[in-house]
Amino acid sequence: MSLIDKITSKTARIGIIGLGYVGLPLAIAISESGFSVVGIEVDKEKASKINVGESYIPDVESPAVEKAVDEGRFSATTDFSAIKDLDVISICVPTPLSEMHEPDISYVRSAANEAGKYLKPGQLVILESTTYPGTTEEVVLPILEESGLTVGKDFYLAFSPERVDPGNKTYGIHNTPKVVGGITQQCTELARSFYSQFVQIVVPVSSTRAAEMTKLLENIFRCVNIALVNELMLLSDRMGVNIWEVIEAAASKPFGFMPFTPGPGLGGHCIPIDPFYLSWKARQYDFHTEFIELAGKTNESIPYYVVSKISQALNSYEKSVNGAKILILGLAYKKDIGDTRESPAIKIISLLEGLGARIAIHDPYVDEKVIGTKIYKSATLTPDIVSESDCVVIVTDHTGVDYNMVADNARLIVDTRNKLKNFVGSHIVRI
Repeated sequence: MSLIDKITSKTARIGIIGLGYVGLPLAIAISESGFSVVGIEVDKEKASKINVGESYIPDVESPAVEKAVDEGRFSATTDFSAIKDLDVISICVPTPLSEMHEPDISYVRSAANEAGKYLKPGQLVILESTTYPGTTEEVVLPILEESGLTVGKDFYLAFSPERVDPGNKTYGIHNTPKVVGGITQQCTELARSFYSQFVQIVVPVSSTRAAEMTKLLENIFRCVNIALVNELMLLSDRMGVNIWEVIEAAASKPFGFMPFTPGPGLGGHCIPIDPFYLSWKARQYDFHTEFIELAGKTNESIPYYVVSKISQALNSYEKSVNGAKILILGLAYKKDIGDTRESPAIKIISLLEGLGARIAIHDPYVDEKVIGTKIYKSATLTPDIVSESDCVVIVTDHTGVDYNMVADNARLIVDTRNKLKNFVGSHIVRI
């Protein structure tokens, strides 16, 4: 049976390399559509949890994993030799930045090397990890062709960027359009056919480079616009203008304007990182992505501004940051999730600690977090802990927090999310 027939009949065996924030939701979505899925995960503890039906990703509920496992449609292994029995292999590994803001694609290389060891004729390999244009063609393809097989003839290779939005209750894998681009037209068509089995809309593009650039454009668009509104926030602060009021008024225009809101800084697995992938690649073409680099510089400066705002607010109460009791509300990078990757709260806490502040945290989604050498445990949010704090800082605007209680009991509040926009009081300071 041909690969296309296996895909359309859902008899194709699917492998997901990397069962993290991208790989696990994808594996469940594929298994729920009727395919048999094997997850390949180097973390033995994660693989073991999967095999007993336990999820460690907030967006994936344990009952969904348990059902897929019990029905024999999903299992996990640490053994890459499972690849030899698969028909479609999806690579969903991390692509972080190095300390020098250069792409670290070591996980992609490692996954490709493992796939290449067991590659056989008729298989489709898809890279989903966000990366710079050219990675699939320049890095993954040569590794796979070391097997002696030829792309487009013996095996097929494509790129399809993940579009996971943690905590989004409206858009998930099934109803978020999927972009695909293959090394050859047949590679693209096979990838399009595969994703069409469980995604409502699939958008094919002309190449892997176009698909890779698409994901970067999406994130750079957000990064640059967030930087713009953050810069206007800084200016509005000096001018005595309420930036939140301005944004709300501008958003009343029914055309030509898309509202972005300021905040304490960028966080998450994409927007603070992905734009620098393109900046790095652009330098190989003697091109400098000035908008991207300026946006990154602006966004990275915001936690420092927040700390300055906290210091000024404390000074107005004749209190120094040094020795002050500061309660941080929210460690996650966005509301109603427990993901702390690149969270601005971590930077803000580190800066405040460096100034001698005594920090307590509350986050209903994060039990504890190691920051530097210290373990922070989420405290129970009570009127006492609020009233005993010299300053309460709203960093992440989780909906489950009792903000009425906070506003009523806090001596001083610095609100970085405009969560208290309907509250009036000289003790409330907004960025």
